[in-house]
Amino acid sequence: MDKVLLVTIDSLRADHVGYHGYERDTTPVLDGYAADGSRFMNAFAHVGGTRFSFPSILTGVTPLMYGGHHSVSEEQTLVSEVFDDAGFRTGGYHSNLYISAEFGYDRGWDEFFDSAPDDSTTASFRRWAKTNLQNTPIYGLLQQAYDFIESSAGVNVGSYHAPAEDITDKGIEFVDSVGSDEPAFLWVHYMDVHHPFLPPAEYQQQFRDDVVSDRQSIKLRRKFIEEPDAVTDEELQTFIDLYDAEIRYNDAEIGRLLEHVESEWGEDYLLAFTADHGDHFLEHGYFGGARALDVKTHVPLFVNGWDDDAEYDDMVGLVDVPSTLVDAAGLDIPDTFHGHSLRSLVFDDEWPREDVIGGWFDGDGNHLCVRERDWKLIERPGDNADELYDLVSDPGEQRNVFGDHPDLTERLREKLDRHRQLVRSTEDESVERPDMNEDVKERLRRLGYKE
Repeated sequence: MDKVLLVTIDSLRADHVGYHGYERDTTPVLDGYAADGSRFMNAFAHVGGTRFSFPSILTGVTPLMYGGHHSVSEEQTLVSEVFDDAGFRTGGYHSNLYISAEFGYDRGWDEFFDSAPDDSTTASFRRWAKTNLQNTPIYGLLQQAYDFIESSAGVNVGSYHAPAEDITDKGIEFVDSVGSDEPAFLWVHYMDVHHPFLPPAEYQQQFRDDVVSDRQSIKLRRKFIEEPDAVTDEELQTFIDLYDAEIRYNDAEIGRLLEHVESEWGEDYLLAFTADHGDHFLEHGYFGGARALDVKTHVPLFVNGWDDDAEYDDMVGLVDVPSTLVDAAGLDIPDTFHGHSLRSLVFDDEWPREDVIGGWFDGDGNHLCVRERDWKLIERPGDNADELYDLVSDPGEQRNVFGDHPDLTERLREKLDRHRQLVRSTEDESVERPDMNEDVKERLRRLGYKE
């Protein structure tokens, strides 16, 4: 296969996708391609968060390997580098700054776009204030004013990400630049399904009678983050309506991209589609945040273009995506990739994975999790912090039964111990968190990240 396309969407929950059984018609384009491809119904991120998932999607490792998720180690291999070394023309287009050049994701691309510049007057002033007034009393007042304006008035104080149509346009430009006989690898990542939800009115009207203004949506987003206990049922439904409208909008833009791909490349290309993670909608009392619960980690994943249209219930991790892409193109899978090619499952009926394991670190220490089909164990720093969920009787993960099943817990802990050994075997002490400039920090904060 000499034409390969990877499409990813930020924050897309599997249970809001049509072919996963969602009752709303959010993904008609994706549903059609999924129906003609291999659908992996138990695909999971190794941790629910962009900076934790893209080491898996683009480098084939779990988040704590090779020095962790601060940035891409020189010892890691990006999937773009594999295709580039094999003579493929490569293009990557997105606007999430956690996967930007600053974090090491720009290697191996002939064309790489990682962020539209934020040149709004407000953003420029905030950068100046941060540089010149940070240690003065007035800066604290300015920060309070910024937060108050967004939370109380819903004013958009600068761009959050490049809109889907811009990403599609860049993907189309890349497709047009590829010769008919030239091998090519294209990756596009859409950010619109990530909050704040600002879908065009025509897509909102597919799911609700009235149109929510950007100002109302931004104000509501702040309430979800700052006062989740005060969110009403009506506000929750409004938020879900906006989320679904963003999905439908992204679905349409993906359709526009694929229509152009097929007009230029024909139908002989491989398409892989997934999301980096899902999102919380107060099911556990909060909104957003990187977590290991299923609403945050269960993602859609399908592969179209390799003569299979079956559904698979095996446990699949995002770490398996780059191995699959490289293998489908007939290239050698690098030793640094730690996933498995899904071709083995689809065409050989062989699959070694029985679980999805991941981990992340924060100010409290390391967190580790292992998810099997029926059980999940989450190890957290601190006393009495561990969680065990029976996913058969409690699929919503509402009842922590840690302590009720000591033998089972011990078996799962052994899996985490083996993963710790794997993490130690790939340690790279040279990996450090980038010293992000104020533009990057402000963009991440506006997306709700704690940079």
